[in-house]
Amino acid sequence: MGVMDNNPKKDPMHYGEVMGSWSFVAANNGLISGYETFVNHVGDKDLKKLLTQVIEMMQSHNTEVVELLKNNGIVPPPALPSRPKATTEDIPVGARFEDIEISATVAVNVGQGLVSCSQVMGQCLREDIAKMFGKFHTEWALFGAKLLKLNKEKGWIVPPPLHTDVPK
Repeated sequence: MGVMDNNPKKDPMHYGEVMGSWSFVAANNGLISGYETFVNHVGDKDLKKLLTQVIEMMQSHNTEVVELLKNNGIVPPPALPSRPKATTEDIPVGARFEDIEISATVAVNVGQGLVSCSQVMGQCLREDIAKMFGKFHTEWALFGAKLLKLNKEKGWIVPPPLHTDVPK
């Protein structure tokens, strides 16, 4: 099998695995920073709780992937500084993100997270990396289901045109 043996952790990462993993951490860093800002803007306590959960989830994902990168001699992307805490009242009304905007943005990011995980999994030769991103994919899907439920409960879903006139 050449360099690929029966212990995938000893196998070298190929460039696709490196780039996918590195990009995943970089994207999460940006999202974490943005979501910390959203926490300052959000008024709905249920949405704030979900934002806190997804920040913790992405930080956990980053911890695992950064360890993988470092163990393979790859410098991970720099983390961004944490955002200072603020209250919604500190932010002028015209400058404040609305809860529905925050929720819609996070919902789009869930889809992007799922695609990102799937892409890395599809590129992998190393089973350990594929399994790690499979786990992340599942966690994104479960979070997405919670967010979808919240969006429906709050009336924040803006559906595309519904196809109700089915020809007979």
